[in-house]
Amino acid sequence: MIKQVTFHLSAKRRGCHLVTSEVLGHLPRPLPQAGLLHLFVQHTSCALSINENADPDVRGDLNQIMNRLVKENEPYYNHTMEGLDDMPAHAKCSLFGVSLTIPITNGRLNLGTWQGIYLCEFRDYGGERCIVATIYE
Repeated sequence: MIKQVTFHLSAKRRGCHLVTSEVLGHLPRPLPQAGLLHLFVQHTSCALSINENADPDVRGDLNQIMNRLVKENEPYYNHTMEGLDDMPAHAKCSLFGVSLTIPITNGRLNLGTWQGIYLCEFRDYGGERCIVATIYE
């Protein structure tokens, strides 16, 4: 059986944001005893990731690392009409990716003890982000 829902995550400023609870709040209940959750973000200037869920310094450090790896206002950027943060956001999106697959075990997401779902927002003001969640049972 396959279930699919589309929902919006609230708008967030640039950075890596722990959104596990927000995602769980939009999923149909109950989750299957065993299955897979596939998450796909329908945007090209943000990404999804799984990383540290306890220490918020990790989220801040990841944001700093990405901002140093992919800088704004580089003279070789051609795609510049949508702001200084737009082309770097597209590049960061490609580096991180737009989807995740998480196992479901005993009716719960089978994340590791210190793992959480991140929305990595690469624009200063990206707005709400649309997520397609597909549950495979």
